[in-house]
Amino acid sequence: MEALWDDAVRVLGGVPRPTDLWERYTEPHRAYHNADHVRQVVRDAVGLCVGCSAREVAVVTLAALAHDVVYDGKPGDDERRSAEWVRDQLAAAGVAGPDVARVEGLVLATLTHEVVPGDRLAAVLLDADLAVLGSDPAGYERYRAAVRLEYSHVPEEAWRVGRAAVLASLVGREPLYITEVARERWSSGARRNMVRELASLGG
Repeated sequence: MEALWDDAVRVLGGVPRPTDLWERYTEPHRAYHNADHVRQVVRDAVGLCVGCSAREVAVVTLAALAHDVVYDGKPGDDERRSAEWVRDQLAAAGVAGPDVARVEGLVLATLTHEVVPGDRLAAVLLDADLAVLGSDPAGYERYRAAVRLEYSHVPEEAWRVGRAAVLASLVGREPLYITEVARERWSSGARRNMVRELASLGG
């Protein structure tokens, strides 16, 4: 993880410096939003970045690495604090201001999961972040159980209501994935998985 970070910083003209990236993603309360998740998001984002330049790949890699670096189960606050973290880290590494702002903006895009038309890097990052929804049934069940574990402090009834609302919103999104590659790869499986889980919640 640190090697991916350092290589991307170098591509953008910065000088790598120590971060607490690994320590954050291995915090004990993380069951899903952990190092495995972030590595998968990096892998899928880079894979979706067809025709991207080396600098674009570096930008999306840094955004993927940082997008959940702060995770306290506080939607909105987590994304904003993650964006602040990456801004401070990249500025300290000497990355140019426009590149810092671009990475920060991509992290903030995960707050609403909405993309300005034509923003290819945001599209690949957000699609990669939702790739898990299109997993095989066993993989989806591992994801579902891990997310529930992260919210184990939430009573079952409240969890079911909140989770159902999130899933209904995603199922109703058209398109769910923005890039053509992601739509072909994950759309049908994601909808099957989410509809099945919704039914189990009474949704």
